Amino acid sequence: MSDPVMDTMNFLNEITLRYPEAISFAPGRPYDGLFDVEQIFAHIRRYLDHLALQGESPAGIREALFQYGPTAGRIRELIAGSLRADEDIQVPAESIVVTVGCQEAMFLTLRVLFSRREDVLLVSSPSYVGITGAARLLGIEPVAVVEHEDGLSCADVEVAVAVELAAGRRPRAIYVTPDHSNPSGVTMPLRTRHELLDLAARHDLLILEDSPYRLVSQGTRLPTLKSLDRARRVVHLGSYSKTVFPGARVGFAVADQTVVDTAGRSGLLADELAKVKSMVTVNTSPLGQAVIAGALLESAGRISDLNDETAKYYGDTLRTTLRCLDRVLPPVRRARLGVGWNRPSGGFFLTLKVPFRADNAALARSAQDFGVIWTPMSYFYPQGGGERGIRLSTSYLTHDEIESGIARLAEFIASASEDS
Repeated sequence: MSDPVMDTMNFLNEITLRYPEAISFAPGRPYDGLFDVEQIFAHIRRYLDHLALQGESPAGIREALFQYGPTAGRIRELIAGSLRADEDIQVPAESIVVTVGCQEAMFLTLRVLFSRREDVLLVSSPSYVGITGAARLLGIEPVAVVEHEDGLSCADVEVAVAVELAAGRRPRAIYVTPDHSNPSGVTMPLRTRHELLDLAARHDLLILEDSPYRLVSQGTRLPTLKSLDRARRVVHLGSYSKTVFPGARVGFAVADQTVVDTAGRSGLLADELAKVKSMVTVNTSPLGQAVIAGALLESAGRISDLNDETAKYYGDTLRTTLRCLDRVLPPVRRARLGVGWNRPSGGFFLTLKVPFRADNAALARSAQDFGVIWTPMSYFYPQGGGERGIRLSTSYLTHDEIESGIARLAEFIASASEDS
């Protein structure tokens, strides 16, 4: 519990509470203004009407809301239908486990897959802290593979696999966020997706695919790794936190791999996840599932259609942030300061390179003296690095807040650069 990754979110929360007037680019969360309280009641009513049309008795409907329910989830058929409609992911409902957000899906998957001391989890560097934190809680040390400006290189993954095998360890899985990743905002090219699937088949490696920003981003979507998966190499981890709302706390894992137990009996990996879940959270909230089910029914499974306006909003805030950066840090000034940033095509995040250490001390000074909060990129490097990087989240702010916040950020960067 003394691992620094465990303290990252606490420190950000502390800074935010200490400086409530500061504009914060730290939270990777949906914008509150997109929510309507009445949506919750409408979604639940839609699901209850669906159960009645399916012939469910009043007692059965009551049980569906008030009782624990099956560990693997009540709405697996609806999720399977939505995955077919939106993502061309063709899997049976029994291969899905409904979880308490995607974070539980990660935890369950790691707990089931990593059973030997020599098992290794490969992650990109930088990587989402939720996966590295969950791994370390389970005694799994993540092995970092450097992410480049265009994402992971399969040649680098090959090298990492070879190094681990030579050391007597077994690379068991690799975690990736192929679309608009957190924290870098990078999207994996189609060619790399195919190469990664081929690599996984050659090395008996599983791919843990987590892609929460796809359906809230504009533009043409590349196919998910799972939709391209013909050898059942991909465990697809999903969430409705960005596409419906995070308070429902509903996610899922698609685990259609065949496993064989010590008695020679075969089953699905999803069944093993459900066994662990039964001892961790028992089940996922039936009320949360009811809300998500109503949203899926309302959109005929096409959550992308439900999020058309949402995706426009996030695309607009990302473009506004980039325009503001271009304006306050034009080419000559940014070259003089030694500053640069990437230009993601969607998602919630972009990253800046700065000429000074963007650590907790710099963040505290930025909040106190300049009224702007951001996230140090060093939080996301599981084996060190990122000391001169900043992550900006563009999802949670209005245009006016972005304009003011980027102006403050530019002044902080100029001051910190002169002091470095």
